Amino acid sequence: MARFAIDRRKAILSAAAGASALSSGIGFQPSALGQPATPVIGNASTYRFKVGEIVATVLSDGQISGPPRVYASDAPEPELTDALRRAFLPTDRMTLDLNVVLVETGGRRILLEAGAGGTMGPNGGRLVGNLAALGLRAEDIDVIVVSHTHPDHVGNLRSADGVKAFPRATVLAPKADWDFFVRSDPDLSYMPVPADFRKRFTEAIKRSVEPIAREIELYEAGDAIAPGLTTIAAPGHTPGMATFLIDSGAEQAILTADLAYHPVVNIDNAWKPGPDRDKDAALASRKRIFDRASADRMLVLGFHYPFPGLGRLLKTATGYTWVPSPWRI
Repeated sequence: MARFAIDRRKAILSAAAGASALSSGIGFQPSALGQPATPVIGNASTYRFKVGEIVATVLSDGQISGPPRVYASDAPEPELTDALRRAFLPTDRMTLDLNVVLVETGGRRILLEAGAGGTMGPNGGRLVGNLAALGLRAEDIDVIVVSHTHPDHVGNLRSADGVKAFPRATVLAPKADWDFFVRSDPDLSYMPVPADFRKRFTEAIKRSVEPIAREIELYEAGDAIAPGLTTIAAPGHTPGMATFLIDSGAEQAILTADLAYHPVVNIDNAWKPGPDRDKDAALASRKRIFDRASADRMLVLGFHYPFPGLGRLLKTATGYTWVPSPWRI
């Protein structure tokens, strides 16, 4: 059934143009799902780049934050503190960006991830405002593909008044994640957060996807989505998480979703993120995809990396180093 949906969708998306983190729990507001916020004035919140002939734009949905220990579960405390200090970062709080990507390919405007909206604190929910800065409305988005169904990736699917926030968009989600988080009562005891946070986390997922649940298109990680856009299986963080490969001509870029949260703690230091459901599987996915990205010198975009999240992975004797891309005007 899922395969039929993918084949039909591939035909649709190939048609000609003409038809679009986990915080500590402080400020976690499921009642504010999808509520747009005013973009911060004075700082860049959109960034356009190209992969071959495919035009892509990073759109900030804002930021979330939490204790560094959440994102580096196995780090010895002195080493974690030292790594953060050396990177000139606070030692008591780690801020993560929400880098949604708009891809224009096959005559469609496709959002990769939906962002957090108001599900994980007051500093998310910038997506709709930043689309407006490009002269686009929510109605102009044709497709939304989420890598997994955590609240910071699906929160903007629901508007402030509880309806579908992107009225024309077909929404795609990985089947294994949908089965685990939406169709069941998920066991989130693996998350290193209080039980009441886990409860709100689950509620936020189900509320976020409620307006699109009857029309959701489920995909298997590895499926092609549109011309030049393919998913790559990356299980471990969640049962069905996918990463995204953009491929055009001789150029490729890979969007790594939540394989890593922040380069300082998960790349330059290979500590394991606490929210990974299966840490061994997540580590294997991270190594496989990071090895490919470094070997092929691919452009890499991290969903939670400092905006705009673009750079490359350099293979080292002990792991990898993150090399941010130069800013282009």
